[in-house]
Amino acid sequence: MCGIAGILSDSIDLRSEKECIFKISRSLRMRGPDAKGEYVTRDAALIHRRLAVIDVENGSQPMRFGKYVIVYNGELYNTAEVRRELEAHGYEFETDCDTEVVLKAFHMWRERSAEKFNGIFAYGIYNEESKELFLCRDRIGVKPLYYASVGTTFAFSSRIESLLYVKGVSPICTREGLNEIFMLGPAKTIGKTVFSQIRELPPASYMYYHHGKTEIKKYWHLEAAEFGDSAAQAEEHTHYLVTDAIRRQLVSDVPLCTFLSGGLDSSIISKVASDACGDRGEVLSTYSVDYVDNDKYFEASRFQPNRDSDYINLISDYINSKHKNVVLGNAAVAEALIEATQARSCPGFTDVDSSLLLFCREVKKDFTVCLSGECADEIFGGYPWYHRTEILFEDTFPWSRSTDVRRSILKDGFLPEGEAYARNAYYETLKNVSTLDSDSTLEKRMREMFVLNMNWFMQTLLVRKDVMSMESSLEVRVPFCDWRIVEYAYNMPWSIKAYDGREKGILRKAFENELPDIITWREKSPYPKTFNPVYLNEVCKMLDIALDDKSSPIWDMVDADKIRTLMREPETMREPWYGQLMRTPQVLAYVFQIYVWARKYNVEFQY
Repeated sequence: MCGIAGILSDSIDLRSEKECIFKISRSLRMRGPDAKGEYVTRDAALIHRRLAVIDVENGSQPMRFGKYVIVYNGELYNTAEVRRELEAHGYEFETDCDTEVVLKAFHMWRERSAEKFNGIFAYGIYNEESKELFLCRDRIGVKPLYYASVGTTFAFSSRIESLLYVKGVSPICTREGLNEIFMLGPAKTIGKTVFSQIRELPPASYMYYHHGKTEIKKYWHLEAAEFGDSAAQAEEHTHYLVTDAIRRQLVSDVPLCTFLSGGLDSSIISKVASDACGDRGEVLSTYSVDYVDNDKYFEASRFQPNRDSDYINLISDYINSKHKNVVLGNAAVAEALIEATQARSCPGFTDVDSSLLLFCREVKKDFTVCLSGECADEIFGGYPWYHRTEILFEDTFPWSRSTDVRRSILKDGFLPEGEAYARNAYYETLKNVSTLDSDSTLEKRMREMFVLNMNWFMQTLLVRKDVMSMESSLEVRVPFCDWRIVEYAYNMPWSIKAYDGREKGILRKAFENELPDIITWREKSPYPKTFNPVYLNEVCKMLDIALDDKSSPIWDMVDADKIRTLMREPETMREPWYGQLMRTPQVLAYVFQIYVWARKYNVEFQY
């Protein structure tokens, strides 16, 4: 994994922009601490920071072939197959890295090369002769790619912050950005960021840029199709796809481990990984995260029915892994909210972010690559809102069914269009749902829920996982995001997917013979959060300072009195802000992150 960036300009001699190029490269250093490289001409600058994982000795970037120069971030999991196909066309290879395969595949097939890749990636390829730039992003959107176009200058980067060093790009947040923050956050609309001049290349898309003109096209999208497999065949094929995805992602020339929460998804990944390690005479290392005194303060709920700690040792012993439980201090998790905000370059997922940042830093002490179980819930129907009829057919985002809590912390009259903005985002998503005429009302809604969850909830988690892990110089792979699994699950009838009426039922059934029953059929439990009041107290201390800062622009947006009431009476917030992981402590932390973000980037608000 790496950090990439680039600038093209018709009006600036980029050879004289050494300071700008240096700052952009430095902003990417945590994404690529092992090596750096630059390609600079009058018209173009390509910047690369490398985290060496495959073919550590070779694979330096930017890499050239003929008239093309590439900067690449990601991993291909079918490198060998694509390389063999290229070799059949006469191509020769000097390295074992996937960068060379991507570059030569583009030389052979141009933009259609992206359709051949199975992996997570974002890359830019510059044509030295035509001065044209090609950008591309993986199907699911695991790897980020942002861009800005100002006048005759165009820039792209793995990080939002990097683009703010480009001349002409300013930290401007308009009403649109504010609505993204207050009415949709920590989620965001695909293609947008909170800064008006910075956009996101959508997943499964490519872009051509040439002398001020941009052209964006999608090369993949979910298509509804008849499902021809029986329940037994679906079980077998699900097992094959998941196992194959995990095994493909175990390839690494540096140490590799897995995250293990004791839940179904991470247990499946760790079991397959452990078996593969055993075949090589090795022992898998696994990691889990918890918080100081969390056992003492744990509160069972519909969303979090039991503690992970009760199951982690059981599955670790079962697969014979070398396990380490990382215990985070609650004050440290609160303090890391500042770093987590800066890593995202925008307000984020509060302690869900900051705890992952600290966790990844601990794992990085021993490993460079890790596998994690994100996104099985979105793909296989794991969340409660898939299974509760009163929520399922509600005409709104199921994880944020009301904007009442959001509205309650804002000053009267601020963002009056906010509710309409959120509803429009919901309806725009539904326009892109592919269905069949034969779909029942339930099946059609399940397709809608699939796309809603993939485009919103899942994207939030993927941004979180990429940003916090790469800020720790740790590569985290997500096998459940294999596009073959996504396509297959999209067309699987709900009666098969929800086997035995259970969340992720088909996934449970597919692996029931490889895991202990208590793990296979355990109720879903989300990413662990802290229940310790120390965290809330620390957040309130920091937020107190922020609310006392009358010079802060958020003073004109939020109702400080109502927020202070919530700080004194946290139990008065009855509904979550965003899914099961953002309640009172997280809402207060989110307001603090908005303050930190506005201060850090000296944001210019235009509303």
